[in-house]
Amino acid sequence: MTMPQTDDRSFDFPAIDRRTTATLLIAGAVATLAFDAFGQGLSPLLGFAALAPVPLAQSVLKTVFGVDSAPAAHLLHYFTGLAAYALGWMLVARPLARRIAPGLPWWLAAVAYGAALWVFALYVMAHLAAGLPAFLGFTGIAWVALVGHVLYAVVLAAVVEARRGA
Repeated sequence: MTMPQTDDRSFDFPAIDRRTTATLLIAGAVATLAFDAFGQGLSPLLGFAALAPVPLAQSVLKTVFGVDSAPAAHLLHYFTGLAAYALGWMLVARPLARRIAPGLPWWLAAVAYGAALWVFALYVMAHLAAGLPAFLGFTGIAWVALVGHVLYAVVLAAVVEARRGA
């Protein structure tokens, strides 16, 4: 009697190699560009709030580390978009989604990941770390940030999926 074959691909993490590193950085860069273009360009052009990720990063750095540096805040913003959030998708969110809901489309998992990033940014970082109102008081900037983080995650996941299939 033989055991049935199972598909263990849903539990696989990406290999740590040049291609994965390139995918991480390319996807992070494209997604960060989409986030910034939407949040600081398109949203204000349409009459909605403009996102201010660098001032938020600066507030976190000042509160947590006592460092008041706009250049450091820019670096933190770009590191977060280029690497940290991209790593979160590739090493945690997507493998977890495949394990919990194997049939869930990547784009739907990305929407959920974007919402989780929004909670992290506007509750954990803005509120708990920087001392600002939770979710910035649910003012207009909070909702633009939600759309921006979901857009970031969907663009990130789309690039990862496109490179995976190539």
